[in-house]
Amino acid sequence: MSCSQGDDNLQAMLVGAMMRKIKSRNWKKQRYFKLEDDFMTIWYQSKKAGNVRSTFSVNDVEAVREGHQSEVLLSIADEFPPDRCFTLVFRGRRGNLDLVAESAEEAQSWIWGMRKLIENVENMGEREKLDQWIGEWFKKADKNNDGRMNFKEVQDLLKMMNVDMNEHHAHHLFTMADKSQSGTLENDEFVLFYKMLTQREDVLKVFQEYSDGQKLSQSNLEDFLREEQLEGGDIQLHAKQLIECYEPSDKGRMNAMTFDGFLMYLGSAEGSIFNPQRRGIFQDMTQPLCHYFISSSHNTYLMEDQLRGQSSVEGYIRALNRGCRCVEVDCWDGANGEPIVYHGHTFTSKILFKDVVSAVGNYAFKVSQYPVILSIENHCSVEQQRVMAHHLNHILGDRLLKTILDGKTPIRLPSPEDLKGKILVKAKKDGGLEQSLSGVVEDSLNGEVSDEDEAAEIDENHPHHESIHRRLKVSGCRLHSNDYLHSVSYFIYPLCFSQKSKQRLSKELSDCVVYCKSVHFTSFKHSRIHSKFYEVASFTESKARKHLREAGAEFVHHNSRQLSRVYPSGFRTDSSNFNPQEMWNAGCQIVALNFQTAGEGMDVNDGLFSQNGCCGYVLKPSFMREADIRFDPEMPQKRDDYHPVVLTIQVISGQQLPKVNIKEDSIVDPLVRVEVHGVPMDQAKQETRYIENNGFNPMWYDTLHFTIHTPELAMVRFVVEDYDKTSKNDFVGQYTLPLSCMQQGTFKNAERISFFFKLCLHSNQQDGEEDRTS
Repeated sequence: MSCSQGDDNLQAMLVGAMMRKIKSRNWKKQRYFKLEDDFMTIWYQSKKAGNVRSTFSVNDVEAVREGHQSEVLLSIADEFPPDRCFTLVFRGRRGNLDLVAESAEEAQSWIWGMRKLIENVENMGEREKLDQWIGEWFKKADKNNDGRMNFKEVQDLLKMMNVDMNEHHAHHLFTMADKSQSGTLENDEFVLFYKMLTQREDVLKVFQEYSDGQKLSQSNLEDFLREEQLEGGDIQLHAKQLIECYEPSDKGRMNAMTFDGFLMYLGSAEGSIFNPQRRGIFQDMTQPLCHYFISSSHNTYLMEDQLRGQSSVEGYIRALNRGCRCVEVDCWDGANGEPIVYHGHTFTSKILFKDVVSAVGNYAFKVSQYPVILSIENHCSVEQQRVMAHHLNHILGDRLLKTILDGKTPIRLPSPEDLKGKILVKAKKDGGLEQSLSGVVEDSLNGEVSDEDEAAEIDENHPHHESIHRRLKVSGCRLHSNDYLHSVSYFIYPLCFSQKSKQRLSKELSDCVVYCKSVHFTSFKHSRIHSKFYEVASFTESKARKHLREAGAEFVHHNSRQLSRVYPSGFRTDSSNFNPQEMWNAGCQIVALNFQTAGEGMDVNDGLFSQNGCCGYVLKPSFMREADIRFDPEMPQKRDDYHPVVLTIQVISGQQLPKVNIKEDSIVDPLVRVEVHGVPMDQAKQETRYIENNGFNPMWYDTLHFTIHTPELAMVRFVVEDYDKTSKNDFVGQYTLPLSCMQQGTFKNAERISFFFKLCLHSNQQDGEEDRTS
């Protein structure tokens, strides 16, 4: 990173600094932090630890927050001023690193230095990324840090890289790369060894088919894009741009692409399975809110399970930074007149409502300008409801939507475009928009102030009762009664289920609700006759399934007019998730998931919202938006415009899969499972065979076929697993995206797990199969 050499902040980071690492008010330890010469690695050690040190990569850091922008740093705000404090936020589920510098100047050097390093990583070209990748492997293998690699270190490297290679063959490659005949590999020799090790026979085969064996001319590349990648548009211009962007040699960049450039292009975002034209905002954002799927979080404050987990404003920050547009706030009376947020009647920790509102205000529009919905579960007294209303108004100011947009009684919900930069409150409300406009609503009327009604779901014979009982025992909750049913009534009811509370609703809080009035759902017939477009009903996942099973078309039609929210069952005390796809099949917009829990549910959710600029809103298909169409997800073939497609996927190869077993000698036996998530007729899974002892460069060339009846709703999930004969396969990685966002062609890479696929999509008409381009 030559651009880093003259930066004063980075020079200070190279020298290093003593800073306090803060884990809590009582855990504050001094550590020495230093940037390594590669400008990619930070290492730190304590005074007492000697040479023992920890490291992390700049690649792993997502953002830097200044001042007291974490609960940990807020807890020591009286001890250290904000200008000496900062937080490093890591990607994924790794915890934040909270630091306090010795001076404000030192803190600024690290804050701006880290931001510069993150910016450098984001702006890296493909060649720089490859150089960095090779350098990281070299550092891992060079155990004695002498800048050379002997054959023993190379053998250890192969195991780290998931390669089960014959020792004789490995030594042959080592000898070929050792041009100096020193018995070790240095710099360029290691690069040569790496290239031999990572030779892509699968890609080379295609390259040789279209090239003269040495290079692809622009004309050759145009043929490849047209015939293999099935691209349209101005292919001549596109080929020229690809050569300029990915060809590493100056000579080749004139009018041709070498194999190295071709390989870099295929492994880049340009060669991704995800259509780049669907990455940015491409959908109509001027339709009513109820015409969109909305990225939504359940019990957003929880970082762990529903019984004893930690509550944190970090949950709101992470969800909003992932594009979530609807967050949940469970509010209860707290000490000193301040409302608190936690999972009521459980042992989850408590946070202040005003801190939640501040976090939402600070992070609501960092990644998307489209509206955020605060779904409030109100269990507070009238006095503390007034405090809630004060905090909403005072902290959010003009961002809080307090009145209808044009001053006239509307006839439909406003659009995401209309509501840009606005925060909406979803909660109980006295009266409707009509009464609000006329100003006739009385103060503090009696009513149900809580929305969720999980108590009605309890069935004494429910199969999950026993598992919950066991989980409560394990988690340390004390059940004194030996009578199981008595235990359930005594403990489970108040612990896991929010019973509706009849109490007064303050006018101040009621006035904060405009377009999202929470109401109890009676029936689809009742809603058809009596419901207002601004009323929102909430369903547990089991109730939503029941309605979908018994009246799917009615459910879809209901959701074409107004918003519905679906949330996980109270039996999911481990914060697990259902698959949101089945709720989207009914047109439900606010499908709330536990964002803190990885797994299939969140994978599918992330996949759907990866399109349209990751803005948190995805336009529903037209047959789910139009009032005169009755779409039944159980019978998609009854649609007037029914056009099923055949999806053909050839899984070709994989590259450098991570190890999943902690045993040093363990090598992955990978297989790929392709799943289709959609309407019930489209739910399907198929697998490749597994490749024994090769996580480095497995090759399958296995072809899978799927018939998809409602392609507009289908999601495709690629899952890589380590095959095990005697136990459940280990998860290696996954990638999920909407079928509508997939590009056709050969060698499309599925990001994050570094796979190449050959994709073909055909219309499956009754009069025969007809090619259809994506």
